[in-house]
Amino acid sequence: MPRRAVRIQRDLARRVIRTGRIPSPTLIAGADLAFVAESEECIAGVVVWHVTERRIVEERVVRRPTRFPYIPGLLSFREAPALAAVFRKLRSEPDAFMFDGQGYAHPRRFGLACHMGVLLDRPAFGCAKSVLVGDFDLLGKAQWSTAPLIHDGEQVGMAVRTRAGVKPVFVSVGHRMSLRSAVALTRMCTTRYRIPEPTRLADALVARVKRDT
Repeated sequence: MPRRAVRIQRDLARRVIRTGRIPSPTLIAGADLAFVAESEECIAGVVVWHVTERRIVEERVVRRPTRFPYIPGLLSFREAPALAAVFRKLRSEPDAFMFDGQGYAHPRRFGLACHMGVLLDRPAFGCAKSVLVGDFDLLGKAQWSTAPLIHDGEQVGMAVRTRAGVKPVFVSVGHRMSLRSAVALTRMCTTRYRIPEPTRLADALVARVKRDT
């Protein structure tokens, strides 16, 4: 199974488009998942965030059994079915999809944001809390300081300090947008927290559903 999944990643990675911009973004969908170990299922949540009005437009949740084992580097195969199911429930039309995870900043340049972006054929990007691959340096302590994330001599993403003096987030392209656009959207969606609102609220949503189960 892992070898076949790696082949699929490498094949689909050729379809990733790392150019494009969204001139006037209004709705950004943030997605996250929570896993319920005792029942071998996951909870996928999506929150649609209105960029200019700073409010939640829509929330959706689904529960699905997990069919794929936990294997680092192949997490999208574990998470994609539930995410695809929850996206089908949306009534609004997001301008882009933000994922709490990697996009191009992946060993095979095909993290969750790329996988879902290609499946949806929609603009997508990853905003991860930690580094999967790559290194960065010379990141200033001021808010909105940035530093290229480099892996094997290639820029795969950007470290972005969303609040002064706190740990950065790591932004990378998913599909149909440039890295510059992904960083700009991250900035537009950030309020007073380290994590941008769409994925921060999606994380809170699935955590609440898991807690109330």
